[in-house]
Amino acid sequence: MGKVLVTGASGFLGKYITRLLKEKNIPFITLGRDHSNNVVADLTQPISLSEELREVEYVVHAAGKAHMVPRNEEEKQEMFRMNTLGTQHLLDALPVKQIKSIVFISSVAVYGKQSGELFSENEPLSATDSYGKSKIEAEHLITDYCKQQNINCCILRLPLIAGVNPPGNLETMIKAMRKGIYFRVGKGEAKKSIVLAADVAELIPRLFDKNGTYNLSDGQHPSFAQLEEHIAHELQLKKPLALPYLFIKMAALVGDMLGSRAPINSSKLDKITKTLTFSDTKAVKELNWHPHPVINTWKDIA
Repeated sequence: MGKVLVTGASGFLGKYITRLLKEKNIPFITLGRDHSNNVVADLTQPISLSEELREVEYVVHAAGKAHMVPRNEEEKQEMFRMNTLGTQHLLDALPVKQIKSIVFISSVAVYGKQSGELFSENEPLSATDSYGKSKIEAEHLITDYCKQQNINCCILRLPLIAGVNPPGNLETMIKAMRKGIYFRVGKGEAKKSIVLAADVAELIPRLFDKNGTYNLSDGQHPSFAQLEEHIAHELQLKKPLALPYLFIKMAALVGDMLGSRAPINSSKLDKITKTLTFSDTKAVKELNWHPHPVINTWKDIA
Protein backbone atom coordinates (compact mmCIF):
# COMPACT_ATOMS: atom_id res chain seq x y z
CA MET A 1 0.00 0.00 0.00
CA GLY A 2 1.25 3.48 -0.87
CA LYS A 3 1.84 6.23 1.65
CA VAL A 4 -0.98 8.07 3.35
CA LEU A 5 -0.84 11.83 3.93
CA VAL A 6 -2.59 12.95 7.12
CA THR A 7 -3.32 16.62 7.75
CA GLY A 8 -4.30 17.72 11.24
CA ALA A 9 -2.30 14.86 12.73
CA SER A 10 -1.64 16.77 15.95
CA GLY A 11 -5.34 17.47 16.44
CA PHE A 12 -7.77 15.49 18.57
CA LEU A 13 -8.99 13.10 15.86
CA GLY A 14 -5.72 13.21 13.93
CA LYS A 15 -3.88 11.59 16.84
CA TYR A 16 -6.29 8.65 16.77
CA ILE A 17 -5.89 8.30 13.01
CA THR A 18 -2.08 8.27 13.03
CA ARG A 19 -2.03 5.86 15.99
CA LEU A 20 -4.28 3.47 14.08
CA LEU A 21 -2.12 3.68 10.94
CA LYS A 22 0.95 2.86 13.04
CA GLU A 23 -0.78 -0.13 14.60
CA LYS A 24 -1.71 -1.46 11.16
CA ASN A 25 1.79 -0.78 9.77
CA ILE A 26 0.38 1.51 7.10
CA PRO A 27 3.07 3.98 5.95
CA PHE A 28 2.11 7.62 6.35
CA ILE A 29 3.45 11.15 6.56
CA THR A 30 1.91 14.20 8.20
CA LEU A 31 1.49 17.81 7.12
CA GLY A 32 1.02 20.75 9.47
CA ARG A 33 2.49 23.89 11.01
CA ASP A 34 4.27 22.12 13.85
CA HIS A 35 7.85 21.05 13.17
CA SER A 36 7.03 17.52 14.32
CA ASN A 37 5.32 17.03 10.93
CA ASN A 38 7.08 15.47 7.96
CA VAL A 39 5.91 18.34 5.79
CA VAL A 40 5.91 21.64 7.68
CA ALA A 41 3.37 23.89 6.00
CA ASP A 42 0.68 26.43 6.79
CA LEU A 43 -2.47 25.47 4.88
CA THR A 44 -3.60 29.08 4.74
CA GLN A 45 -0.65 29.69 2.38
CA PRO A 46 0.26 28.02 -0.95
CA ILE A 47 2.24 24.80 -0.48
CA SER A 48 5.11 23.56 -2.64
CA LEU A 49 5.09 20.00 -3.96
CA SER A 50 7.87 18.51 -1.83
CA GLU A 51 9.67 15.19 -2.27
CA GLU A 52 7.68 13.77 0.64
CA LEU A 53 4.39 14.62 -1.05
CA ARG A 54 5.51 12.94 -4.28
CA GLU A 55 5.32 9.58 -2.48
CA VAL A 56 1.69 10.00 -1.36
CA GLU A 57 -1.15 7.95 -2.82
CA TYR A 58 -3.88 8.44 -0.22
CA VAL A 59 -4.95 11.58 1.64
CA VAL A 60 -6.80 11.96 4.95
CA HIS A 61 -7.66 15.63 5.33
CA ALA A 62 -8.49 16.15 9.02
CA ALA A 63 -7.05 19.64 9.48
CA GLY A 64 -9.45 22.48 10.10
CA LYS A 65 -10.55 25.25 12.40
CA ALA A 66 -13.48 24.45 14.68
CA HIS A 67 -14.87 24.73 18.21
CA MET A 68 -15.09 28.50 18.25
CA VAL A 69 -17.78 31.09 17.64
CA PRO A 70 -16.28 33.96 15.59
CA ARG A 71 -16.72 37.29 17.38
CA ASN A 72 -15.97 39.53 14.40
CA GLU A 73 -15.49 39.53 10.65
CA GLU A 74 -11.77 38.81 10.91
CA GLU A 75 -12.39 35.64 12.90
CA LYS A 76 -15.06 34.57 10.40
CA GLN A 77 -12.59 35.00 7.54
CA GLU A 78 -9.98 33.01 9.46
CA MET A 79 -12.44 30.09 9.48
CA PHE A 80 -12.68 30.23 5.69
CA ARG A 81 -8.91 30.71 5.26
CA MET A 82 -8.23 27.50 7.15
CA ASN A 83 -11.14 25.28 6.18
CA THR A 84 -11.83 26.36 2.60
CA LEU A 85 -8.72 28.08 1.23
CA GLY A 86 -6.58 25.60 3.17
CA THR A 87 -8.31 22.74 1.39
CA GLN A 88 -7.64 24.36 -1.98
CA HIS A 89 -3.97 24.85 -1.13
CA LEU A 90 -3.71 21.18 -0.14
CA LEU A 91 -5.29 20.01 -3.39
CA ASP A 92 -2.98 22.28 -5.41
CA ALA A 93 0.05 20.68 -3.74
CA LEU A 94 -0.86 17.04 -4.38
CA PRO A 95 0.94 14.95 -7.04
CA VAL A 96 -2.08 14.74 -9.36
CA LYS A 97 -1.33 11.53 -11.28
CA GLN A 98 -0.41 9.59 -8.15
CA ILE A 99 -3.33 10.20 -5.78
CA LYS A 100 -5.83 7.34 -5.59
CA SER A 101 -8.16 8.45 -2.80
CA ILE A 102 -9.07 11.36 -0.53
CA VAL A 103 -10.93 11.02 2.77
CA PHE A 104 -12.24 14.33 4.11
CA ILE A 105 -13.29 14.88 7.72
CA SER A 106 -16.33 17.13 7.56
CA SER A 107 -19.10 17.89 10.05
CA VAL A 108 -22.85 17.54 10.51
CA ALA A 109 -22.71 21.33 10.92
CA VAL A 110 -23.06 21.54 7.14
CA TYR A 111 -26.77 20.77 7.48
CA GLY A 112 -27.36 23.91 9.53
CA LYS A 113 -29.84 22.13 11.79
CA GLN A 114 -30.66 23.20 15.33
CA SER A 115 -33.12 20.43 16.18
CA GLY A 116 -34.66 17.32 14.67
CA GLU A 117 -34.00 13.61 14.48
CA LEU A 118 -32.07 11.24 12.23
CA PHE A 119 -31.22 13.57 9.37
CA SER A 120 -29.74 11.66 6.43
CA GLU A 121 -27.05 12.60 3.93
CA ASN A 122 -29.79 13.67 1.52
CA GLU A 123 -30.66 16.64 3.71
CA PRO A 124 -29.88 20.01 2.02
CA LEU A 125 -26.71 21.74 3.15
CA SER A 126 -28.24 24.81 4.77
CA ALA A 127 -25.59 26.05 7.21
CA THR A 128 -25.47 29.82 7.63
CA ASP A 129 -22.65 30.06 10.18
CA SER A 130 -19.06 30.51 9.04
CA TYR A 131 -17.92 27.07 10.24
CA GLY A 132 -20.69 25.16 8.48
CA LYS A 133 -20.39 27.23 5.30
CA SER A 134 -16.59 26.81 5.19
CA LYS A 135 -17.01 23.03 5.48
CA ILE A 136 -19.61 23.00 2.70
CA GLU A 137 -17.24 24.88 0.39
CA ALA A 138 -14.38 22.52 1.30
CA GLU A 139 -16.57 19.50 0.52
CA HIS A 140 -17.37 20.96 -2.91
CA LEU A 141 -13.70 21.62 -3.65
CA ILE A 142 -12.76 18.04 -2.80
CA THR A 143 -15.62 16.33 -4.65
CA ASP A 144 -14.96 18.44 -7.77
CA TYR A 145 -11.25 17.65 -7.61
CA CYS A 146 -11.86 13.92 -7.25
CA LYS A 147 -14.31 13.89 -10.18
CA GLN A 148 -11.85 15.77 -12.38
CA GLN A 149 -8.98 13.45 -11.48
CA ASN A 150 -11.15 10.32 -11.43
CA ILE A 151 -10.09 9.28 -7.95
CA ASN A 152 -11.99 7.90 -4.95
CA CYS A 153 -13.53 10.35 -2.51
CA CYS A 154 -15.12 9.76 0.89
CA ILE A 155 -16.57 12.53 3.04
CA LEU A 156 -17.30 11.81 6.70
CA ARG A 157 -19.74 14.14 8.44
CA LEU A 158 -19.12 13.83 12.16
CA PRO A 159 -21.15 14.88 15.21
CA LEU A 160 -19.72 15.18 18.74
CA ILE A 161 -16.56 13.08 19.00
CA ALA A 162 -15.70 11.28 22.24
CA GLY A 163 -12.22 10.26 23.35
CA VAL A 164 -9.36 11.37 25.57
CA ASN A 165 -9.73 15.07 26.44
CA PRO A 166 -12.30 15.82 23.74
CA PRO A 167 -12.65 19.35 22.36
CA GLY A 168 -15.70 21.54 21.94
CA ASN A 169 -18.93 21.09 23.87
CA LEU A 170 -17.77 17.87 25.52
CA GLU A 171 -14.66 19.64 26.81
CA THR A 172 -16.84 22.43 28.23
CA MET A 173 -19.12 19.91 29.92
CA ILE A 174 -16.26 17.93 31.47
CA LYS A 175 -14.46 21.02 32.78
CA ALA A 176 -17.66 22.37 34.33
CA MET A 177 -18.39 19.02 35.97
CA ARG A 178 -14.88 18.85 37.43
CA LYS A 179 -15.33 22.34 38.90
CA GLY A 180 -18.74 21.45 40.28
CA ILE A 181 -20.45 24.22 38.31
CA TYR A 182 -22.31 22.05 35.81
CA PHE A 183 -26.08 21.75 36.18
CA ARG A 184 -28.57 19.64 34.27
CA VAL A 185 -31.35 21.60 32.62
CA GLY A 186 -34.65 20.01 33.54
CA LYS A 187 -34.60 16.26 32.95
CA GLY A 188 -31.80 16.32 30.38
CA GLU A 189 -33.92 14.47 27.84
CA ALA A 190 -32.50 16.08 24.68
CA LYS A 191 -30.56 13.57 22.55
CA LYS A 192 -27.38 14.20 20.58
CA SER A 193 -25.46 12.15 18.03
CA ILE A 194 -21.97 11.22 19.18
CA VAL A 195 -19.23 8.87 18.00
CA LEU A 196 -15.98 7.47 19.40
CA ALA A 197 -12.80 8.87 17.83
CA ALA A 198 -11.29 5.38 17.91
CA ASP A 199 -14.16 4.01 15.80
CA VAL A 200 -13.75 6.77 13.20
CA ALA A 201 -10.00 6.09 13.00
CA GLU A 202 -10.56 2.36 12.59
CA LEU A 203 -12.82 3.01 9.61
CA ILE A 204 -10.36 5.24 7.71
CA PRO A 205 -8.17 2.57 6.01
CA ARG A 206 -11.32 0.81 4.77
CA LEU A 207 -12.39 3.91 2.87
CA PHE A 208 -9.53 4.22 0.40
CA ASP A 209 -11.39 2.21 -2.26
CA LYS A 210 -14.78 3.78 -1.51
CA ASN A 211 -16.78 6.73 -2.80
CA GLY A 212 -19.54 8.57 -1.00
CA THR A 213 -20.64 10.90 1.76
CA TYR A 214 -21.51 9.44 5.14
CA ASN A 215 -22.83 10.56 8.52
CA LEU A 216 -21.23 8.70 11.40
CA SER A 217 -22.57 8.21 14.91
CA ASP A 218 -22.68 5.48 17.54
CA GLY A 219 -26.25 4.71 16.47
CA GLN A 220 -27.51 5.21 20.03
CA HIS A 221 -27.83 9.01 20.27
CA PRO A 222 -27.67 9.29 24.07
CA SER A 223 -29.51 11.94 26.05
CA PHE A 224 -27.72 14.67 27.97
CA ALA A 225 -28.70 12.90 31.19
CA GLN A 226 -27.07 9.68 29.99
CA LEU A 227 -23.89 11.48 28.91
CA GLU A 228 -23.68 13.43 32.17
CA GLU A 229 -24.14 10.35 34.32
CA HIS A 230 -21.61 8.34 32.30
CA ILE A 231 -18.97 11.07 32.50
CA ALA A 232 -19.60 11.55 36.22
CA HIS A 233 -19.25 7.80 36.83
CA GLU A 234 -16.02 7.45 34.86
CA LEU A 235 -14.43 10.52 36.49
CA GLN A 236 -15.76 9.57 39.93
CA LEU A 237 -17.70 12.80 40.26
CA LYS A 238 -21.10 13.51 41.74
CA LYS A 239 -24.06 13.46 39.38
CA PRO A 240 -24.98 16.98 38.26
CA LEU A 241 -27.80 18.71 40.07
CA ALA A 242 -30.84 19.59 37.99
CA LEU A 243 -32.15 23.14 37.72
CA PRO A 244 -35.61 24.12 36.46
CA TYR A 245 -35.76 25.10 32.79
CA LEU A 246 -37.37 28.47 33.53
CA PHE A 247 -34.54 29.41 35.89
CA ILE A 248 -31.92 28.65 33.21
CA LYS A 249 -34.03 30.42 30.59
CA MET A 250 -33.91 33.63 32.64
CA ALA A 251 -30.13 33.28 33.01
CA ALA A 252 -29.85 32.74 29.24
CA LEU A 253 -31.73 35.97 28.53
CA VAL A 254 -29.26 37.82 30.74
CA GLY A 255 -26.45 36.06 28.84
CA ASP A 256 -27.88 37.35 25.55
CA MET A 257 -27.29 40.88 26.79
CA LEU A 258 -23.77 40.12 28.05
CA GLY A 259 -22.56 38.62 24.77
CA SER A 260 -21.01 35.37 23.51
CA ARG A 261 -18.65 35.02 26.48
CA ALA A 262 -21.52 34.52 28.90
CA PRO A 263 -21.62 30.99 30.39
CA ILE A 264 -25.16 30.57 29.10
CA ASN A 265 -27.25 32.34 26.47
CA SER A 266 -30.31 31.43 24.41
CA SER A 267 -28.23 29.80 21.66
CA LYS A 268 -26.33 27.61 24.12
CA LEU A 269 -29.56 26.77 25.93
CA ASP A 270 -31.16 25.59 22.70
CA LYS A 271 -28.25 23.24 22.05
CA ILE A 272 -28.64 21.48 25.39
CA THR A 273 -32.43 21.32 25.42
CA LYS A 274 -33.26 20.36 21.83
CA THR A 275 -32.71 16.93 20.32
CA LEU A 276 -30.46 16.87 17.24
CA THR A 277 -29.48 13.52 15.75
CA PHE A 278 -28.18 12.21 12.43
CA SER A 279 -28.71 8.84 10.78
CA ASP A 280 -25.73 6.57 10.10
CA THR A 281 -27.85 3.97 8.26
CA LYS A 282 -26.04 4.57 4.96
CA ALA A 283 -22.64 3.89 6.58
CA VAL A 284 -23.98 0.75 8.25
CA LYS A 285 -25.24 -0.62 4.92
CA GLU A 286 -22.42 0.47 2.61
CA LEU A 287 -19.33 0.56 4.85
CA ASN A 288 -20.10 -2.25 7.27
CA TRP A 289 -20.02 0.42 9.99
CA HIS A 290 -20.51 -1.18 13.42
CA PRO A 291 -19.64 1.46 16.04
CA HIS A 292 -19.41 0.93 19.77
CA PRO A 293 -22.02 2.66 21.94
CA VAL A 294 -20.39 5.66 23.58
CA ILE A 295 -22.23 5.08 26.86
CA ASN A 296 -20.41 2.29 28.75
CA THR A 297 -17.63 2.09 26.11
CA TRP A 298 -16.08 5.56 26.49
CA LYS A 299 -13.65 4.94 29.34
CA ASP A 300 -10.65 7.06 28.34
CA ILE A 301 -12.30 10.41 29.03
CA ALA A 302 -9.27 12.19 30.50
